[in-house]
Amino acid sequence: MRVAGERVKRTRLIQTTQYVVAMEVEAVIPTDDTSEPCYEAETVQLLRQVREHAEHSDETWLRQHGKVYVAAEVA
Repeated sequence: MRVAGERVKRTRLIQTTQYVVAMEVEAVIPTDDTSEPCYEAETVQLLRQVREHAEHSDETWLRQHGKVYVAAEVA
């Protein structure tokens, strides 16, 4: 379901112990409450998928959806 309002781009960082994934998503500033942007259900689902793939170290999939940063081991 589409929320009525202004659409703005936001960069979200999804962090796990091994990865940080930066991805640009669309947020909506609803016409009924302009106090802060919110995310539609599809965007929330995508963010959950990114987290799941990061937890399973699926770098190929992650790189198709955002910029991936990998934690380095300290010697």
